[in-house]
Amino acid sequence: MGKYDRNKPYNTLPLLPPPASIEDDIDVLKKLVSASRALATVNATVLRIPNPLMLINTIALQEARTSTEIENIFTTEDDLYKAVSDTAKEDRTNIATKEVLRYREALWAGYHELIKSNEINTGLIISIFQQIKDTTSQLRVPQAVIVIKRGESEFRAGETIYTPPRGSGIIENLMANLTEYLNDDQKYPADPLLKMCIAHYQFEAIHPFQDGNGRTGRILNLLYLVNKNLLSLPVLYLSQYIIKHKDEYYHNLAGVTQRGEWKNWILYMLDAVEKTSLFTSDLISDILSQMLETFLHGKKHIKWYNKEVNEVLFSQPYSKPKTLGEAIGKTSRTTLAKYMDDLVHAKILTPKRDGKEIYYINEDLIRILQP
Repeated sequence: MGKYDRNKPYNTLPLLPPPASIEDDIDVLKKLVSASRALATVNATVLRIPNPLMLINTIALQEARTSTEIENIFTTEDDLYKAVSDTAKEDRTNIATKEVLRYREALWAGYHELIKSNEINTGLIISIFQQIKDTTSQLRVPQAVIVIKRGESEFRAGETIYTPPRGSGIIENLMANLTEYLNDDQKYPADPLLKMCIAHYQFEAIHPFQDGNGRTGRILNLLYLVNKNLLSLPVLYLSQYIIKHKDEYYHNLAGVTQRGEWKNWILYMLDAVEKTSLFTSDLISDILSQMLETFLHGKKHIKWYNKEVNEVLFSQPYSKPKTLGEAIGKTSRTTLAKYMDDLVHAKILTPKRDGKEIYYINEDLIRILQP
């Protein structure tokens, strides 16, 4: 491991893989087994959803909101759900909410691009970053002086805690090594879950972009799990664990950088995967259970209620008549107004007025999604 000075660019950042001994550590192997089991459980639960893409505006949206919050960008759930239900009013959406929506779009655009290319490459990573930040910028230029400092609210505010590598070709070489490590399972035959933990540290240490590295790295985690068939869809609510244990996250990152302490970092990340997998699995099961009860209730009280309508109402917490109309092929305002009244009367949706707009809220779904 190269000598580290946090006030100088970390150009001696070691290439991957890390020392082979970490793969044989008994504590790491035990945690790897339990984390892998939990991940398999959540993947089986995802496959129970009648239309898995429903999770885009539920669990994936929660992941987007929380991942963005880690970077101290906050939006209310109310603002977020309104924006999702009415994309035509994007000009009225606040900046923080737009950041969250861009994260969600970057996640799904990255997923579709990965399905085509079937590998994690630098081009894919750059496109994720560009969508998150709404920019055409690429990897950091050699002369950009990027220094990571403590926040204003922290002890010793403004103190330099890390200076990422910089210089001609350095970022490009490190990224080439990172993507080779992720893609070449013959040369680097470690367990993919272990690789994800290791690669996440390396990506954050490279810090390849001027901004948005944390969010890009967290999307990369989910896409890699999809790429290795450990997840069918990138819907693991991983950021919730990180924000609850934020100090540990940064402490363990620093431990690898300063002292080469890989074990604590890997155990932390594996615990995040395990706990998050169990939480996400329970969340999806709760949604499925509520969907069934709502479907039975809807069929009993509304003649036209069916499974397609039920799926629409559980695809996002806030709905508008247009959302329902697009799903069931109805365009008449009068008909849709009557349908929404039927849903309110049956207590399946609750109307909420915001100025001239009326949103229809699935309060059962919101109750499940609230942390």
